[in-house]
Amino acid sequence: MTAADGALAERLVREARVIAVYGVAADPSRPSHEVARYLIEAGYEVYLVNPTETEVLGRPVYPRLQDVPAHIDVVDIFRRAEFMPEVIRDAIEAGAGAVWMQLGLVHEGAAATARAAGLEVVMDRCMKIEHARIAAAGPASGDA
Repeated sequence: MTAADGALAERLVREARVIAVYGVAADPSRPSHEVARYLIEAGYEVYLVNPTETEVLGRPVYPRLQDVPAHIDVVDIFRRAEFMPEVIRDAIEAGAGAVWMQLGLVHEGAAATARAAGLEVVMDRCMKIEHARIAAAGPASGDA
């Protein structure tokens, strides 16, 4: 991880308003479920995406990113690395601003595709952990 990776992650956590949690699970013990709940409670506008679920956390689950009825600032991805190229293609088609591969997920080829299409990319980080760290540190200089 570079300092630039950390700076991008922090900027996305601070500036993003609409997050699509891709691969959300109905099982509350799954990390995707926990992170989705956390992001909702943190005040983000969260859309849930998974073709095998219909409702999670009392919210509708969309089968594809392209079905989300809002502009997506960040796609928070909970899928194994081998599925990353497909998810990135969907994120590009949906017009997302950034993709965030969760902790333990790295796919340089998919990241290059995303960057070439103008998306920002975070890999191998957890949005919940980053948000909690930033919230504990307080407002950034210049924040009101």
